[in-house]
Amino acid sequence: MSDSRQDETRPASARWLPGGTFADQVAVVTGGGTGLGLEIARGLAALGATTVVASRSPEHHVALLEEAVERGWRVEAEQLDVREPDAVRRCADSVAERHGRVDVLVNNAAGNFVCPAERLSAKGWRAVLGIVLDGTFYCSKEFGRRMIERRSGRILNVVATYAWTGMAGVVHSASAKAGVLAMTRTLAKEWARYDLRVNAIAPGIFESEGAGQRLWPDDATRAKVQDAVPLKRFASPDEIAAHCLYLLSPACDYVNGECFTVDGGAWLGATMWDPGTNIRRRKPEA
Repeated sequence: MSDSRQDETRPASARWLPGGTFADQVAVVTGGGTGLGLEIARGLAALGATTVVASRSPEHHVALLEEAVERGWRVEAEQLDVREPDAVRRCADSVAERHGRVDVLVNNAAGNFVCPAERLSAKGWRAVLGIVLDGTFYCSKEFGRRMIERRSGRILNVVATYAWTGMAGVVHSASAKAGVLAMTRTLAKEWARYDLRVNAIAPGIFESEGAGQRLWPDDATRAKVQDAVPLKRFASPDEIAAHCLYLLSPACDYVNGECFTVDGGAWLGATMWDPGTNIRRRKPEA
């Protein structure tokens, strides 16, 4: 098969890296059955990795498992609630027993909803921090231990730009993502001696059914959110996933503790005037 033909059959996210980039590697993607996690998992599988998708809902795994059979990818699924440390440990043991190694971990599992801070319940706060902050640590610890044993591995954490800018309505998620960003840089320093790289990616708004239902449920809200992006559009999931694959690839073997922002410039904030505006100096009064 020619290179051009291979590119046509790969997911769009995987067309920027050489075929077999992740050959003979084992990758675990939490929240890998839907949205961004699904596109990352598809890209890893298409580029040769044995890919394990782990999430709470087995029904989310069905489409990817069926596609893997059709395309000849090596994909497996694990039912996992990342908030449960014992469940995470059992999952890590299971993957290690089957494959003898874990090379890549993508901490993508997340939860979010918009709610003013003064109305946020303790249960709502705990639910988001449990998935995002606790889950990222539990998975990093358990899968990281296997990487440390082999003195090799890559971990990628999915955060958000409001981890450092803040954003009204998502104090739970912003706090959790800020914690994950701090965790990323801390583990990058602590585990570098094992040749284990830990990085993060901060995606901007991308097309997602789940996000659309929760964050821009009507056309007016969607237009307002989209207008805040300098490029005036949302990303596609495969666009974001392509950068995730790049950060996990050998091209980034010297990148450690970094957070890569892919948001069309949205985190830069609003400008004082519209681009292209010509401001004329007011003449002093006589």
